[in-house]
Amino acid sequence: MKKTINIIIVDDHHMFLEGISALLDNVDDFKIIETCENGKMVFPLIEKHPIDIIVTDINMPEMDGIELSKKIKDDYPDIKTLILSTHSEISMVQKCIKNGVDGYLLKNAEKEELITALKEIYKGEKYFSQSVKDDYMNSVFTSKKAKSSLIQLSRRELEVLKLITKEFTAQEIAEELFISQNTVNTHRKNLLSKLNAKNTAGLVMYAVQNGLINED
Repeated sequence: MKKTINIIIVDDHHMFLEGISALLDNVDDFKIIETCENGKMVFPLIEKHPIDIIVTDINMPEMDGIELSKKIKDDYPDIKTLILSTHSEISMVQKCIKNGVDGYLLKNAEKEELITALKEIYKGEKYFSQSVKDDYMNSVFTSKKAKSSLIQLSRRELEVLKLITKEFTAQEIAEELFISQNTVNTHRKNLLSKLNAKNTAGLVMYAVQNGLINED
């Protein structure tokens, strides 16, 4: 690790800027180059100073932290970005990951964790607070669990399910797929069992919620 890690802190709350600056100012290896109130203010500073890490909030006027992170990754790929936010929603974390952030930390993190995150990110590692990682993995597991039964559906069952969502009757499905109405009823019965649905409405709801069938 080189002697000094140059950091810019971005947040539209002055008290937070002052607090984080004071927190890191006396830490060996860290140098706070500047603080900014929005993402747009960062770029002139990057042209003037060698910057290693940008610590940024998400919600800010003019340019938010996600847009800032994306532009940094596109135009200055060597600069690392750490999101420091009150938001722990998985959708927000996923959006940040999609836009190339190197780390995601909640604002209630302890000083030691913030220091660890910055050092890990500087070395080229990714860093996410434990609570964020736990929530993210739970979300992924739940999503996979909800969709696991899709593997058990045959091609014909998927075809029948698609037509059911289009409000085809059993006779119309039989004519569309060139099979008997009894066969259609058998597929429908199997779908109800496999997808743990009580009726046709349950099949349609399952299909839409799990991305099997588009709502339109």
